[in-house]
Amino acid sequence: MKYDVVIIGGGAAGLLAAHGAKTASPDAKVVILEKMPRPGRKILFTGKGRCNFTNVKEWNDFSTHIRTNPNFVKPSYYNFTPDDMIDLLESNGLETVVERGDRAFPYSHRASDVVDTLVQLVLKDGVMLLSDREVKDVLKFDGGFSVLTSSGEQFDASKLIISTGGLSYPGTGSTGDGYIFAKKLGHSVTPTFPSLTALVPRGYKIIEKPDAEMRGHIDRGLPMTAAGQALMGAKLKNISLTVFVDGQQEESEFGDVDFTDGGIEGPIGFQVSRHCVKAMMNGSKVSVSLDLKAGVPLEELSERIHSLWAEIENDPRSKGWKDGRGLNGKEMYRILLGKLMPWELIPGFQAWNPSILSFTQNDTRACGSRSKASFFYQARRKGAFPSRERRFNYQKRSYSVDLDLLAKCLKDWKFDIDGYVGYERCVITAGGVSTDEVFPKTMESKLAPGLYLCGEVLDMDCDTGGYNLQCAFSTGYLAGQSAAKAL
Repeated sequence: MKYDVVIIGGGAAGLLAAHGAKTASPDAKVVILEKMPRPGRKILFTGKGRCNFTNVKEWNDFSTHIRTNPNFVKPSYYNFTPDDMIDLLESNGLETVVERGDRAFPYSHRASDVVDTLVQLVLKDGVMLLSDREVKDVLKFDGGFSVLTSSGEQFDASKLIISTGGLSYPGTGSTGDGYIFAKKLGHSVTPTFPSLTALVPRGYKIIEKPDAEMRGHIDRGLPMTAAGQALMGAKLKNISLTVFVDGQQEESEFGDVDFTDGGIEGPIGFQVSRHCVKAMMNGSKVSVSLDLKAGVPLEELSERIHSLWAEIENDPRSKGWKDGRGLNGKEMYRILLGKLMPWELIPGFQAWNPSILSFTQNDTRACGSRSKASFFYQARRKGAFPSRERRFNYQKRSYSVDLDLLAKCLKDWKFDIDGYVGYERCVITAGGVSTDEVFPKTMESKLAPGLYLCGEVLDMDCDTGGYNLQCAFSTGYLAGQSAAKAL
């Protein structure tokens, strides 16, 4: 089967490459070979299923979120901008919306709508879209390329576009095939590693024996500890996260953090993960510190905590000496935490900072011990009449809260990082085909004329927030245009 352009991979970059090729040359014969049953599967996972498909920042701001060489991306960005991507979707019937952080989503907040729109677009363009076509080999001959599939089919073309993605989310078809094809055609591949992934704190997962060869990789499916389960599901907004590598401060970000079954995620958790993963793979020790009150100095926070504690302690509902309903220090401490953080964070914060609350045998009202009246009130309600010895022991129970330590933990909540979640659930693959071997103005290979590379298969990765998808769309569109113009 002979075509003008063969595209390996029907993801974000591949679909835009096909559209770019047909835009430049409507009569060109273009085929997409997609190994999975349907194209664009990885797009379905972006934006937590809502598909943050681009970011509308101007180039000067956009480029600061590219973690590799932004100059390589610049020509493709200007050739096909975020506004162009929005116009493309809206002109094909998909309404979009721009939200906080300049992030663009489909108005429906359904990633499947973006995939369906792009698939319908390339089909309308006249592109041949073939799914369940796993490419096993690529051969170069004078004047073109032969692409062989696992089923024995052969596709010949004068131009070849590799848009196979990287290694992240292998269940979507990204298993590193493109690196193999690029190497065979003469390209070098910079070492790859997971980026935009969960960082796993020490004590978060049950790890029987770390695998030294994995250099920090911790499978997301490992069971969680009780402390990890207590923290899972908490979402922190407007906090500061600081990264330490071998004890030295390396990076600090402000924003939102989520604790998931994988570990520390969320926008700034993902943002620092690239640096952390690379450091751990190189054998360094990594830790992070969370500042839950980033806008408040420690001294001021400590004064506020002491003031809140005094209010709680003097509240009649806390004392309740006459009717025996007084609260102990442990209960008052929980009320205090409720004034300082989201309620869903409290169990996790207590589990990871147990030294703030201590048990003591000294019976003083200042640290919130129950009175004898309180004990007998509860006993009568339960129909129990304890012995004298039990009464005596109960009366002596009390809890002490270290308010200054609480302030320090809120400002400097430390986690030693044991590892990271790997390609099975990372958002993007860092590393890939060296961009030094690709012309940025055309996406054509400098080593194999007629070969074009685009998207995640390249050594090109960005922060979370729509930047990676836009780079895939922009480089894909330019690769398709350039290939078709060169026919």
